[in-house]
Amino acid sequence: MKVLVCMIAAGALFVAGAQEKKTSGKGPGILQPQMTVAPNAGTYEKPMGKMGEKGEVWSATSMAAGVDGKPQKGTAVTEIGEIVDMSCYLQLGKHGDKHASCGKKCIMAGQPIGLVTKTGDVFLLIDEEHDPRRDGQTTAFRKAAADHIGHIMEVTGTQAQHAGAKAIFVQGYVNK
Repeated sequence: MKVLVCMIAAGALFVAGAQEKKTSGKGPGILQPQMTVAPNAGTYEKPMGKMGEKGEVWSATSMAAGVDGKPQKGTAVTEIGEIVDMSCYLQLGKHGDKHASCGKKCIMAGQPIGLVTKTGDVFLLIDEEHDPRRDGQTTAFRKAAADHIGHIMEVTGTQAQHAGAKAIFVQGYVNK
C-alpha cells in the first residue's frame, strides 16, 4: 500500500514538473510527436472508446474518507487523449503504437497512468472510489488502462488539481 501511495505521489510531482506555461493557449505540446498512435487506435475527433462513468463528482467512499467528510474540490469532466504510462512519457517522451507493449508492462507493474490531450496537457489518471481503491478492489481500472495504452480514449471522471498537478479520478471500475 505504501508503495502505491508513493508511486501516486511521485506521479503527481512529475505531472507538476512537466506542466509548462501556456503561451499560445494551445497547451504545452505533445512530447516526441513523431511517435504516433496506430491507425486503428482512434483519433482526437473520434476516440477509440470510453473509460469511466458519469456519476456524482465524488463517490460515497471518497466523501466519507474526506477530512470532515469533505474531499478536495473536484469538477466533473470528459477529456479526450492518449493513454500513456507516465514514467516513460515524462522521462523519455515515449508513447504511441511503438511504445504500447512497453507501456502496458509499465502500467501492469504499477507505474502511474496518464492521459495526454491533443494540446499536450497531461492528466494523471486514478481510480476514484476511495475505499475500494485502497483495498485493491479496482484492479479492473489498471487492466483497462493497460489494454488501451497508446489508444486515444474519451475519459470521464472528476478533475482535481493542486500546485500544477492535474488528475482525473475515474469511476466505474470496482471489481464486481
